[in-house]
Amino acid sequence: MFPIHDDNPTRTTAFVTIVLIAACIAVFFWQISLGDAVQRAVYAFGVIPAVLLDGKSLAPGLDILPAAWMSIFSSMFLHGGWMHLIGNMLYLWIFGNNVEDAMGHTRFIVFFLVCGIIAALAQAVPNPSSEIPMIGASGAISGVLGAYLLLHPHARVLVVIPVGVLIFTQRIAAYWVLGFWFVLQLFNSWLSAEQLGGIAYGAHIGGFVAGMLLIPFFKHRNVPLFAPAHKTESRD
Repeated sequence: MFPIHDDNPTRTTAFVTIVLIAACIAVFFWQISLGDAVQRAVYAFGVIPAVLLDGKSLAPGLDILPAAWMSIFSSMFLHGGWMHLIGNMLYLWIFGNNVEDAMGHTRFIVFFLVCGIIAALAQAVPNPSSEIPMIGASGAISGVLGAYLLLHPHARVLVVIPVGVLIFTQRIAAYWVLGFWFVLQLFNSWLSAEQLGGIAYGAHIGGFVAGMLLIPFFKHRNVPLFAPAHKTESRD
């Protein structure tokens, strides 16, 4: 099932969420403009565990960043294709505004980056000799999902459920949508215990857990955890 909207209003405009989405889209168009050189950009700006943790060096001409740790931040704005970008931005658009609303703009950008750092390390530390670059905002966005789960578990989320050639829509409580997503990451991580490329499930799991652990410290004091569903949602 794929979420497309939540019935959860905000009190403020999610400026940081919008800027993050715009930045990721802009960087992706820059990637497209590189043509055949895009793979070099992925190695130059993506997180490579062997470079970050194991003392390896990038190939000549790829050591653009002053320090290896900076790739943790640059990698968050790179994506591997249209579907990678659209999926990440959709999740950030749906769930990011409420999390930003709960903690404010400045705290949200710090929270987003910290979750991204923890997610990258969660993927890299188990296999520090890996030379496969990691890119994408999904680790940081997973932190947003973990925070949303504790803030608004009862919010209603409109999801698309494909069944063969048929497509159904249904409003489901966020704890079902996000809980299912997290269990799916755990299951897929178990299936692919040795990551040889593809989806970094370890980053998703690490980011999600980080978001759950950090949200009590980042949210405003007057914002409760486990908020009830918005009353306009009672029709469903």
